[in-house]
Amino acid sequence: MKKKNQKSRLDDVIKAMRRGNREGQQEVLGPGFHSSNRIHRSKKTYTRKQKHKSTPTE
Repeated sequence: MKKKNQKSRLDDVIKAMRRGNREGQQEVLGPGFHSSNRIHRSKKTYTRKQKHKSTPTE
């Protein structure tokens, strides 16, 4: 019988941890894709939405 080498065992552990993390995330957030990192937007980025516009000062 062949023995698994150390690298393949480590890969199996990493795969199992990722699978468990995905399942736990889906239980909390629901099915589908959910971004974990968001891009930081600059205040200078133009947007037409009223909620993003700063009030003019006089």
